[in-house]
Amino acid sequence: MKIAAAQISCVLGDFNANLRKVCDFAELAKKSGAELIVFPEMIDTGYSMPVIQKHAKKWSEGAVPQLQKIAKEISIDIVAGISDRDGSSIFNAQVLLNAQGEILGKYRKTHLVTAAPLDERVCLSPGNEFVSCKIGKFTVGLSICYDLRFPEMARTLVVDRGANVIVNSSAWPVVRAEHLRILALARAVENQSYFIIANRIGTDDGVTFCGSSVIVDPSGKILAAASPDCEELIYAEVSEQVIADVRDHVTVFAHRRNDLY
Repeated sequence: MKIAAAQISCVLGDFNANLRKVCDFAELAKKSGAELIVFPEMIDTGYSMPVIQKHAKKWSEGAVPQLQKIAKEISIDIVAGISDRDGSSIFNAQVLLNAQGEILGKYRKTHLVTAAPLDERVCLSPGNEFVSCKIGKFTVGLSICYDLRFPEMARTLVVDRGANVIVNSSAWPVVRAEHLRILALARAVENQSYFIIANRIGTDDGVTFCGSSVIVDPSGKILAAASPDCEELIYAEVSEQVIADVRDHVTVFAHRRNDLY
């Protein structure tokens, strides 16, 4: 299966402009033969707590219906980070849609950022569940940005939820750019799974994002990598056989000491 990661900027608070860009990039990915495209974090509102607070919409009224329409019309699976207003709470969410526009998965970011200059807690509530979904022959685990720093999450997705491809919709800041690839490589290698990060570029509310989207295979090989500051699509093929070969060669899951953990 060919997967694309879309590295894009967003216009703060401009839902229509952002969704038009999503549609354009999805069309480009489809024309290049991709079956799944992954988009960054909060692609509907942009990544600014005041803007999210003002513009976040209900799951049934915001970006999801438009993304369903895009997925169906273009016939491509989509993962995207979006806002999700639920009563008095707002969640940093991620949706996984199939090529028929059906919702396969809904994930709410479980680990909220508190490091300066951002504190998501002033606007957002944490989710409380990890999510993985079957897409064809693969099981895709969902994650958002800061989740990358928590190895327990990736391991749970793989061991307990059967994931062999983990996707991450991100708005990773340039001040910690060097961590992004290191952590992506670590999560791929230790879980013997593909790891795909679609990261933002541009600057929202004083925070500049570092791009550098990446697709890593289960052995830690970088299959595709993006620039630090340009909008672009990166692509790679994911293979069941590669996953099986890596896991058969180093049988790490069989050697886990659950009696000690």
